[in-house]
Amino acid sequence: MANPPEKEGPRIQWTADDVESASRPRALHRSNSQFSIHSSHSRRGSIDPSHALPIQYRAVSFQIDESIDQEFLKAKKHKNSAAKELENLDWHIVSPDEIFERLSTSKTRGLSGEQAKKNISKYGKNVPSHPPTHYTKQIFGYFFKGFGGILLVGGILVFVSWKPLGEPAPAIANLALAIVLLAVFVIQAVFNAWQDWSSSRVMASITTMLPDSCIILRDGVQATVLGSDIVPGDILYIKAGNKLPADVRLIEISSDAKFDRSILTGESAPLPGTVDSTDPNFLETRCIGLQGTHCIAGSGLGVVVSTGDETVFGRIAKLTNEPSTGMTPLEKEVLNFVFVIISIMVTMIVLFIIVWAAYLRKNHPGWISVPALIVSCVSVAIAFIPEGLPIAVTASLTITANIMRKNKILCKSLKTVETLGSVSVICSDKTGTLTKNKMYVTKAAIGAFDMSVEGSRDEMIRQKNADDGQNSVSQLRTIAGLCNSGNFDAATYHLPLHDRKIHGDATDQAILRFSESLGPVTEVRESWVKTFELAFNSKNKYMIRTFTLADKVGLDLALSLTEANEFRQNATLLTIKGAPDVLIGRCSMFVDRDGVSKPLDEATRFSISCMKDRWSSRGKRVILLARKTLGHEQIQLTPADAKFEDEIMEHSRTGLTFVGIVGIVDPPRDEIPSVVSILRRAGIRIFMVTGDFALTAQAIAAECGVITNPPGAVKTVTALTRDEVSAPSSINKSSDLTPQPVTSIVVSGPELITLNECQWDQLCRYDEIVFARTTPEQKLRIVREFQSRDEIVGMTGDGVNDAPSLKAADIGIALGSGSDIAIEAADMVLLESFSAIVHAVQYGRVVFDNLKKTIAYLLPAGSFSEFWPVFGNVIFGLPQILSSFLMIIICCFTDCAAAIVLAYEAPEADVLLRRPRKPKVDRLVNWQLMVQTYAFIGVLESIASFAMAFWYLERQGIPFSVFWFQYGALPDNLDADFVASKLAVASSIYFVNLVVMQWFNLLGVRTRRLSIVQHPPLFKKETRNWLLFPAMSFALVMVFFWLYVPEFQRVLGTAEVPVEYFFLPAPFSWRRAAPPPPTVYTVVSVAPMSAAFEDMAPNAGA
Repeated sequence: MANPPEKEGPRIQWTADDVESASRPRALHRSNSQFSIHSSHSRRGSIDPSHALPIQYRAVSFQIDESIDQEFLKAKKHKNSAAKELENLDWHIVSPDEIFERLSTSKTRGLSGEQAKKNISKYGKNVPSHPPTHYTKQIFGYFFKGFGGILLVGGILVFVSWKPLGEPAPAIANLALAIVLLAVFVIQAVFNAWQDWSSSRVMASITTMLPDSCIILRDGVQATVLGSDIVPGDILYIKAGNKLPADVRLIEISSDAKFDRSILTGESAPLPGTVDSTDPNFLETRCIGLQGTHCIAGSGLGVVVSTGDETVFGRIAKLTNEPSTGMTPLEKEVLNFVFVIISIMVTMIVLFIIVWAAYLRKNHPGWISVPALIVSCVSVAIAFIPEGLPIAVTASLTITANIMRKNKILCKSLKTVETLGSVSVICSDKTGTLTKNKMYVTKAAIGAFDMSVEGSRDEMIRQKNADDGQNSVSQLRTIAGLCNSGNFDAATYHLPLHDRKIHGDATDQAILRFSESLGPVTEVRESWVKTFELAFNSKNKYMIRTFTLADKVGLDLALSLTEANEFRQNATLLTIKGAPDVLIGRCSMFVDRDGVSKPLDEATRFSISCMKDRWSSRGKRVILLARKTLGHEQIQLTPADAKFEDEIMEHSRTGLTFVGIVGIVDPPRDEIPSVVSILRRAGIRIFMVTGDFALTAQAIAAECGVITNPPGAVKTVTALTRDEVSAPSSINKSSDLTPQPVTSIVVSGPELITLNECQWDQLCRYDEIVFARTTPEQKLRIVREFQSRDEIVGMTGDGVNDAPSLKAADIGIALGSGSDIAIEAADMVLLESFSAIVHAVQYGRVVFDNLKKTIAYLLPAGSFSEFWPVFGNVIFGLPQILSSFLMIIICCFTDCAAAIVLAYEAPEADVLLRRPRKPKVDRLVNWQLMVQTYAFIGVLESIASFAMAFWYLERQGIPFSVFWFQYGALPDNLDADFVASKLAVASSIYFVNLVVMQWFNLLGVRTRRLSIVQHPPLFKKETRNWLLFPAMSFALVMVFFWLYVPEFQRVLGTAEVPVEYFFLPAPFSWRRAAPPPPTVYTVVSVAPMSAAFEDMAPNAGA
């Protein structure tokens, strides 16, 4: 095979005494994913062997964190050990025959089944070792994650306030409070550990969902096996898009084969592959394919030499791998909110201490002692901090990821779940994404003679029966079979043609089936010997193969009678297939219907062009097939020469003989039109980005629903002026989904290059866009242009050419059937159907909605209503009407359970009928939500609870006036013990009132506009969340447990609550769940809230 030119790539030095490089590799645009079709379990992370950077494995989010500055120092200690291990490898130096002998394999038959079993017993499975677990660090994180530190410090301070500060009469209630705080500290650690285990299980199950297979040669037959089952000695088939599942020695390689080693070197420049060794250093030679690297072009054959931990990737990872953790953006946003709350909390505590030190200690020394002040400060801390929020955030993200998994949607990180709800533009590849990727030929043409597939068979029979040597269909069939990288699977060759499995891309499969339908392809291929191959790529848009003659039968199949007579034994047949608009200009001859080569005149050229346009406008992909005969004297180099590829490409630029064209149909997926319609109603614009001809792309886009306007209303690039003029208004400018005239445009890749900034502004405002004839670079440009205009871009694709744009997009979406490199670059993988993207967008929005509901539920009672009893106690001299102990119960028990079950809320009916969220504007916690939770619901719950508590005292003969600014002083006619006993009941009433009102708040936050009747938690499958009621029951159990057990009453100062106080809160709360009547109350409380929370806030009905 050809030896590609030696290009300078990134130098990797592994010696024991190597020195620190003067420069470090640049950071990647975005960290690489760990997924691939091949051996997904062995994906580690992005490392730089020149510095032995440690790989950071994250079990939950499957992301790679590259902190080079910190990792460089840690890596240095591993370099000597790694260098010593790698310097003894000699797979790149020895000959392939010696490798075959060592591993008991052969190039033509591969391993035998028996030898494969021996090798797997000897070398083990092709899976990596588990990363080390730092249990001390992990356990510490469980205890101090969230608000664990505050709970611990609070518990210690309250314990100290009991003894020794509480001497000589320590309050037993303070001891109980300290015990509960420390118990909650332990409980939240246990919950964090369970949550981590649960998340790990979800993400671990996701890895088993990805296809993990590769094609090898065993017992002389191609076989598809799991990446984890390959062993040293297996012969591996490599093609563009594959990620190597193990270290391989290349034994056959196409001249255009290139490998992306950026995952190892940090450099993006691809390196050519060779059969012969190019460097004595194992890591720098190009005859070795390293595990984890991608084949981005060409194809080849390799023998597996190392698997699992014995690969270069595995050796480095085994030395340096450490688990990594990190927060998602949503968790950071929650943390920022918590910091704001903590700031207010600290301010209030400082205020209380100042008031106590400057006023109360001097003027009312008996009112608040030092232990009581400590307890009050801890109470403020507990009151302000929503302890259940961090737990609810993690639970919500994990639950949503699990729901997506059940819908066959793989989210590689929890960050992906968050971003999905904000996607405003989806740029979708056509082939395999919008279409079925099950192509078949429906039309063929020779010269200007148009025929169906059945007609071509009839024409071939007619020509065989003729005696004048007509063979035009035979020539078309031969070029279709020769210039084709597809191969029939031997195990299915006995099946009918349409049921046979073919290894190769969809276009090659369609053309190979067409060729086989006209006669056995093996007959054609056995007559010619392939000497060179240039694989199809989206930049050139054609494929080349060259052949020498093996059997004279091949001449009658591939050439006209005259050309066959002139063909010499040492001549070369150049075959080419690709895009007609690229190749037709290179043709100077054509094969007419009789099989005779004639000059390609303008009339015939025009007829071919019209036919191509006609087929394209009907949604067919048109492929041109051509050939050229090269005499021995025309070829100066041999296939082994590095410049042979350039010479062949030069020969292909002129003098081709047009053999024919075929029209290929790739039907749209059945669900695509409805999916596009749903996404459009959700305010998401979906565009087609394809390499197809513009007419073909437009026709398919119309079938898929991407283009809804008639052809005459679809604009072209001429509609984009180079100066500022009125242009279609963006659909994102409107605040609602009011129907507006739909604008459509089709733009080709070459036209994109000519656009200026003004034209891009106009283009990006169109509702429906088809980008045709695009290259990978142009796809990347499209993504970045939309991102620069504040769009959140999702990019879908499945091919090698989609990988750059998948990585650059805010959300890269690959199909499970796509190439390894596309899956690697994507953030999310749709394992079954493109229609799953609707569920992905839906739950991306739901997770944000549910977290907003969780906050709206937690803040009124767990933060706002708990603060005012402490404030009244310190500032107004009132008794603390809600004890610090009961505050803890609300925050950590009664409210926390309900907050978690809100993560299971089903999507609301209009979740896909509103605009995408704008992350820079629509915050998780904004001032509207704060007004709703504090100034509206919080005030209502606080006033109602105060009213119930002091109304009870009033009924017991203790008026409110005896407490106001009295700081503990009571009139002579009231007994202190009597007042203390009634205050215990009042405190319990305040507690019960908050619990009951929170029930209605829980039911009310479930929707933004609908009532509990319209959005019931039971009986209706679409809105059902039966977990709400166990959570509400748990709160009731907590009430009876802490208020009705005599021992707790004695120690904690709680008391039984008269039964009517369980029902009195209902009238205050019912409007929180039910639709209010059109009264003044509605106008005052509901209308402003509905306006304020039109987009994202929970139900604002009172």
